[in-house]
Amino acid sequence: MPRRGFLNRRVRLTHAAGLLSAAADVADAVAILRDHARVIAAADGITIVRREGDEVSYVAEDAMTPLWTGQRFPLTKCVSGLALLAGEPILIGDIRNDPRVPLNAYLSTFVLSVAMFPIGRTAAVGAYWKDAGPIDPEAVELMAELAEAAKQIFDPDAPPILRAG
Repeated sequence: MPRRGFLNRRVRLTHAAGLLSAAADVADAVAILRDHARVIAAADGITIVRREGDEVSYVAEDAMTPLWTGQRFPLTKCVSGLALLAGEPILIGDIRNDPRVPLNAYLSTFVLSVAMFPIGRTAAVGAYWKDAGPIDPEAVELMAELAEAAKQIFDPDAPPILRAG
């Protein structure tokens, strides 16, 4: 993925983290993530996912074309659920070559690469790109920090998020 305006993305992250620290509730935090994560990741799309029992629910997105908002998937059958279960980010440079990706859910979308970041044990934020290739390390760094900042609202008692890799 190309390097695009790291300093501007860092400033946007700092702003979003400040807004998250003042968020009144989860709905506010979802809106803040939806409004800022795509720029921070320099992605073609982002989603916000909530864990609901043995499923995940895609509750918000900002993407070049619609993805999965309003849909639910089994926790063990999707990348967001697997990231939540593992407690660490999942980076997939080419969805076509990774057995964790439910291709039937992706083939009708623009997505060829994905990075999913758990927000504690109860939510996740995913970034998506239309091109396959290695995930930008700066996007990983910034999105991991964004997920950590959001954890105070979604799951304040969760342990620290493990580093990707």
